[in-house]
Amino acid sequence: MSSPRDKWKEIQERRERIKKRVEKIRHRVVIFSGKGGVGKTTVAVNLSYGVSVKGFSVGLLDADITGPNVPKMLGITEPPSSDGKNMYPILKDGIKVISIAGFIPKDAPVIWRGPLRSIAIEQFLGDVEWGELDFLFADLPPGTGDEVLTIAQEMEPDMAIVVTTPQELAIIDSTRAVNMAKKLGIKRIAIVENMSYLSCPHCGKEIDIFGKGGGKKEAEMLGVEFIGEIPLDLRAREYADKGISLFNTEDIKIKEDFLKIADKVIELLGEKK
Repeated sequence: MSSPRDKWKEIQERRERIKKRVEKIRHRVVIFSGKGGVGKTTVAVNLSYGVSVKGFSVGLLDADITGPNVPKMLGITEPPSSDGKNMYPILKDGIKVISIAGFIPKDAPVIWRGPLRSIAIEQFLGDVEWGELDFLFADLPPGTGDEVLTIAQEMEPDMAIVVTTPQELAIIDSTRAVNMAKKLGIKRIAIVENMSYLSCPHCGKEIDIFGKGGGKKEAEMLGVEFIGEIPLDLRAREYADKGISLFNTEDIKIKEDFLKIADKVIELLGEKK
């Protein structure tokens, strides 16, 4: 059994590895939400693609340890490789991707307490060979729990994107997420409104299923950036279920919406498109 001194030394060594890895990543962006079911992973995946097609090197960290859906959305089935010392992310369409899903049997639940989930995230930051990246996006679990704290402390993000829907209940929870990001000292905070409306496939009329404009009003009230809205799109859901990126499909409007959001993220972080 390891002594307390040995455990402390291990923690310090892990933090030093994280620091060295993180220093090679120019921009670190966390994507989270106050509640589940708002499409946070959809935003994380497609924003990563949107920034990548602009010519930037991008990594995507699936930090939702108990609900890792990034590989499913990208059609990734193989596990990451390892040389016994370093883990190497999967390269998908030029994007480096890591997820706990590659290390556990399919459909197996991850029944871990908070400290174990936090250690897994630390390992993804410190033991994964990300190399030099322009952007690393981290898809966090919903809520304001241990994983969010771990990422904020170890990854030192320079931007937080909170995903909400126009629904009042979602707005209440995302307000808590924004306030948490402020308390954690994240310099740039932005809101994306997902499921803003449904475009009728027959007449093209916009149907406000969950209300209208809640995300933008919330951003104005909290003094943070509002960087765009994403409509409900049946084809986008179908592609996600099949593990096909929107950016590998025919031209549909929702892809342009993600590209506009990507442009705003790039601009807010001081990069040239």
